[in-house]
Amino acid sequence: MDGGASFSTVFSNIFWFIGEVAFKLVPATVATITGAESSGTGPISAGFTPITQPVTAGSIVSFLEQISSPEEFSSFVHRWDVFVAISMTICLILATGIIYCVIRIRQVRHLERMKFQAAEHSVTAEDVPRTQLRWSKVLEQVNSDSEQHWRLAILEADIMLNELLDLRGYKGDTMADKMKQVERADFNSIDEAWEAHKVRNLIAHEGASYQINNREARRIISLYEKVFRECKVIE
Repeated sequence: MDGGASFSTVFSNIFWFIGEVAFKLVPATVATITGAESSGTGPISAGFTPITQPVTAGSIVSFLEQISSPEEFSSFVHRWDVFVAISMTICLILATGIIYCVIRIRQVRHLERMKFQAAEHSVTAEDVPRTQLRWSKVLEQVNSDSEQHWRLAILEADIMLNELLDLRGYKGDTMADKMKQVERADFNSIDEAWEAHKVRNLIAHEGASYQINNREARRIISLYEKVFRECKVIE
């Protein structure tokens, strides 16, 4: 900063001031008060040497013993032991709380990761094996010699198409309502879906009066297959 002290200089001065207070002013004040109490008249007790150097961590015990009477020093040691015991108890409680919080946070994070991983896999992707089995059953029916099986194959394929529309978020009372919401850019085979669904309606509404041969049934199933392959619900 222009015309002022640098950041490091300011912090150096702050630490110097704290050191002066902690290692000179406070010990000197304690020494003065304790010395006055020891003499009983006010002046510092005999044999006490005024503090001229900072009190270090290694000399604090001898310093306190020097400025205190034996009774006071003994009382201080006892109280210090009590203080240490209380401090250790509090620290243990806090440490237990911290460990518990860390464990709980890890558990929550683990559950979050599991949910995120589950969200990464769509319902469609998880349902591929089951859908593949259903599709295999449809192909088995359409390749049989029974007209009834051909009809069932088309009806089942249409049910799968309806479930696919539901999974893609299209809403409506009927499949026609759902397919009307489909954008061609998002669903290239929508025309095939419409054509196949119309045949399904004829089978469902007209029943046995609607005649269908194996070639036509295979063609309709191939329309459904194109839709399902585009949407990757079958392999």
